[in-house]
Parts: sequence; structure tokens; C-alpha cells
Amino acid sequence: MRFSAIPGLEKVKQLLVGGVRRNHVAHAQLLRGAEGSAALALALAYAAFLNCENRPPDAEDSCGSCPSCQKIDKLIHPDLNFIVPVTTTKAVAKDATSSKFGAEWREFVLSSPYQGLNDWMQHIGAENKQGSISKDESVQLLRLVSLKAFEARFKVVIIWLPELMHPAAANAVLKLLEEPPPATVFLLVSFAPEQLLPTIISRVQPVVVRAPAEDELTSWLHTTQNVPEAKARQLAQLTDGNIGAALAASADGASAEHDYYELFVGWMRTCYGNKVADMLSKSDEFQKLGRENQKEFFQYALALLRKVLLFGLDPQLVPHLPAQEQGFIKSFSPFVTPRNADALTQEINEAHYHIERNANPRMVFVDASLRLAELLRP
Repeated sequence: MRFSAIPGLEKVKQLLVGGVRRNHVAHAQLLRGAEGSAALALALAYAAFLNCENRPPDAEDSCGSCPSCQKIDKLIHPDLNFIVPVTTTKAVAKDATSSKFGAEWREFVLSSPYQGLNDWMQHIGAENKQGSISKDESVQLLRLVSLKAFEARFKVVIIWLPELMHPAAANAVLKLLEEPPPATVFLLVSFAPEQLLPTIISRVQPVVVRAPAEDELTSWLHTTQNVPEAKARQLAQLTDGNIGAALAASADGASAEHDYYELFVGWMRTCYGNKVADMLSKSDEFQKLGRENQKEFFQYALALLRKVLLFGLDPQLVPHLPAQEQGFIKSFSPFVTPRNADALTQEINEAHYHIERNANPRMVFVDASLRLAELLRP
């Protein structure tokens, strides 16, 4: 994994790279981000950068071609180790630890490092069981770090979702952080760091992993994932910068055949003009989307309404509007104000709620249209 393969987050990348170049490598770092963020991807890119064999002093990324990079890219480097939440499954009936799921973990991460806990549990066949980092893992961890690095300069231990550690495992990690083994770097990748022991948090260097900007995620989806640019922007807006959710929606074909922007613009013009006949016509178009796309359309509508409101308050709050949206947002912004924005949002949220619960799509759409027409009335 290269830093360059991760969308946006230039400041975080510079922070990680700068520490290595100054020989200030913290022995324990906490990469904290939301589920679906680039936290794990950054940990992998950082591990590759730390141990790259062909990295010049001023390099911004690992080379990707040396033996160390190639092994880390395949997750088979002997000095790259993972501790992850697991549970008993049909394949592992007892004493479930990370080491027994090595092949499954490699397959999971190589398919996408932007997935979440539920994706991992489904991947290993956990059914309805909860994953955790058990107390047995503490013994494995202590044995693991007692060994010197085999090949690399640093032994890297990535603990994915440390908030799921059993107290015994958490205490073992705390002991290691208090008395760190030489040439060992712990990378804790957390979705909920507030659940960690305060004593652990006090001994790690925090690295906040925010969502990439809309333009950054749009460009990345378009150029690296081959998603058409207009659809890539819709996915970036729908998921609010959540990389994992955007990839999942792209893979599922969500919004692949529908232009939500054109439908939204036509819908707002119909509501503003209070054209009931057109509302009925558009309700037929809405019904044909299918339930998942109907839900997605309402999510997109909320995201675009937010842009309209922000533009009306101060155009500088939305500085990177795509050319397609600029004219409409500028002309529509006088009609979406703090006076009616909350009510408009509530109506669309309620419409989404009813679609989720299998209400008749045409009735939901027409009802929402009539209510929006009332709220948009000058």
C-alpha cells in the first residue's frame, strides 16, 4: 500500500512521513477514524514506508518494488503482524486468536482496507457472534514482541479495533506501551478510541484520520476505481466522504444507472411551482428507481440541500462546486434558508424513513412533494 493510493489526507500523510524522515518514530500511534475511513490503509502504507529498503532520505512514499514493500503489500512480511477481533466459527471451533485467521485476514484486507467490523465478521463466517480480542491474545502478543525483527528495521504490530480488547489483552498492551520493546512500532487502528483505557490513550501518539474532501474522493473513485465522474461525485456526496461506503455502493451498482442530480433539480422546480400534475408524473419516475435507489436518492437530496443552504449563507462555505451544480445551487439558494431548512430536512428524512419501512413509493413521494411545496412557498 502506497500513501499515493489513498485519497486525500495530505496533512496526515505529511505528519507520518515527516516523523520517519526526522527519525522521530513514535513507538505507539493511534490512528483514529470512522468506520470506512482510511485509518487501516494509512497504517499499511506507513508500515511499508518505515521498512522500505530503497527509500531515499527525501522520499514521500515507499518504493513499492523492494522485497520489503512487496511482502508488506501481500501482507506476508514476517515483521508485519496483526491483532484483530475474532470469534469461534465452524472452521475454528475453540481458542480463536488472530493467528488462526491469518489467511482470511489477508484475503479480507487485500480486497479492501476500508471495510468495517461487520464486514470482517461476515467474511469469517461468524454469523451472529460478536468479535473480540480475547485474553488468549495477550499471551500471543507477548510472545510475538519478545522476538527481534527478522528482516526489517522495525517490527510492526497493527492492532485493528483495540477498543474490542478483553481487559487482560488491554493490560498486556498497556504493559508493552509502558516498556516498549526495541525497534517495535505499535499501530492501533480504532473506530471508537473513547472506549480505550485512558492509560493506553496517554501512551500513544494520536493521528486523526478524517474523511477525504468531496473532490478528493470523487477524483479517486473516478481515476482509480473507474467510476464515471458524475456518479463518483454522487457517491462522494451520498457517503459524506466515507471511502468504505462509497466503494460498497459502487460495487453494489447503487446509483449506477440513475442521475439523481437531474431528478432532484426537476423535483425541486416542480415543488416550487406547486405543479401537482408534474408531481404525479415524477412519482412514477421515482417508483421505477427501486427501493435501495429511492433511499439513496433521498440521502442525495439531503446532501444537496445542505449545499444550497450553505451557499446562501456564504458562497465560500462551498468553494468547490462542480460546474454542473453551480447554476442551480445559486438560483435555488434564496429559497432554502434557516427559516425552512430544518423543516425541509425533516420532511425528506421522514420520506426516507417510510421508504425504509416499505411504504408505497408513489404515495411517499407525492406526500413529500406537497409538503415541500408548502415549505418552499415565498
